[in-house]
Amino acid sequence: MRVVFMGYQTWGTRVLEALLESEHEVPLVITHPASNHAYETIWNDSVAGMAERHGIPVLVRKYANDEEVAERLRELRPDLLVSSDWRTWVAPEIYALATHGAINVHDALLPRYGGFAPLNWALVNGEPEVGVTVHFMNEDFDLGDIVVQKRVAVADKDTVTDLFHKTIDLFAPAVLESLELIGSGRTDWTPQDPAQATFFHKRSIEDSRIDWTWPARDIVNLTRAQVDPYPNAFAYYKGERIRVLAASVSSARLGGTVGRVFRPEGEGVAIVCGPGARGGSEYGVVVERVRTDDGVEHRGVDFFRSMGGYLTSHP
Repeated sequence: MRVVFMGYQTWGTRVLEALLESEHEVPLVITHPASNHAYETIWNDSVAGMAERHGIPVLVRKYANDEEVAERLRELRPDLLVSSDWRTWVAPEIYALATHGAINVHDALLPRYGGFAPLNWALVNGEPEVGVTVHFMNEDFDLGDIVVQKRVAVADKDTVTDLFHKTIDLFAPAVLESLELIGSGRTDWTPQDPAQATFFHKRSIEDSRIDWTWPARDIVNLTRAQVDPYPNAFAYYKGERIRVLAASVSSARLGGTVGRVFRPEGEGVAIVCGPGARGGSEYGVVVERVRTDDGVEHRGVDFFRSMGGYLTSHP
């Protein structure tokens, strides 16, 4: 197939690399401009750099709906547009210029977790599995018919970085399998149910703030969803910000006021939390490892040298 590729960051480079190593032809690459957004500087291998090393023309666009893009597609007459980590809506009149339209690969089990940072959000929400979905583009964002879907179980200790590595390896085979199915003439794709769809916004600093009224498991999931190299979950102790790098659920229920630095447990210190904390019905969060703003990491038992005081969500 003649494929015009639209992609960005490491997700895009993995798919582009697979296309270049396959029998498919890639006459044009479209990518986004460089960004300083915290979540767009982490897995940021350059799609443009890979295309240029292979002598492929590159267009840089935030949106790919302008007349120059349309004219290039009319000239090239591609069989398919393929996108990976393309972060803006593509107009139907653009992908209609390809014989088979466009497919997108998304690191979620659509129709749930459309939009941004799906692995982080899925881990925050305690999902038992994540995955990768290849779907056709239509007028709705991340809601086109599904071509291929691959699933990955979330282990108890998995962090978002673990899930990135588990799912990124599925991008290339999922896309190549999809191209084979489309090229075979198959048309019986799996429609998505819009009533089951969830769509998530980009994560920002506010989304990493620990709310001690949450149940312990939810706070632990938040810390797992924000491990390095992502912006870490954070709270304040004596007015100073600390980043919580590792945490677990306490062995016993703890009663009292949320945020209270209660007692040592293992290498950490148990913190009172949860909506039922006053009645003693909630387990606490064992803060096992923290990092202060000077970049120094500490075991919880070393950082909290005396019990008492409170961790808070704001200074």
